[in-house]
Amino acid sequence: MNDTPGRLGSGPRPSSEGKTGDPEQTSDDENESDAVTLAESYTEMTELLLPNDTNNLGRALGGAVLHWMDICGVIASMRFSSRQCVTASMDHVDFIGPIDIGEVVVIEGYVFNTGRTSVDVKVDVRAENPQTGEVRETTNSFFTFVALDEGGHPTAVPELDCPTTEEAALREAALDERRAQLEDVSDRLE
Repeated sequence: MNDTPGRLGSGPRPSSEGKTGDPEQTSDDENESDAVTLAESYTEMTELLLPNDTNNLGRALGGAVLHWMDICGVIASMRFSSRQCVTASMDHVDFIGPIDIGEVVVIEGYVFNTGRTSVDVKVDVRAENPQTGEVRETTNSFFTFVALDEGGHPTAVPELDCPTTEEAALREAALDERRAQLEDVSDRLE
């Protein structure tokens, strides 16, 4: 487990024993009772910020960061649903601070809510200075992905389960943060 409070570790992925490899071969009863944990969707990616992904100030291009966030989010949604997923939306993105050339970029995502065919993923980005060990939050957003069947049509996703207090706390914090963000946007539009 990661030593950072409030974050899931990037240890071994939970076993998929007891699940069939083909979601189409499960019975309706199995699909209704199947739930996937927040931890099973947890994804952490790392990148080294190199010149090709920087602007003329030696800092990360916003587009490169958004690309990494989208990839991390879709991996989390695919792990959760065991299906191909596509990006449906990205909420307001907050670029909190810069990422400097040579820093390690850590992109973290997890499913925190579901609809019938969609999954909501919280994605956070932080920068790590490999020389000093300093870690800073740099970017965050919420994504919605839609799961697709073999024909490319939206398909049902499992229910979300948060069996640990850590998972429940992450889910509640994400729900609260998204709600506050949407209220802020709504207030600005009035």
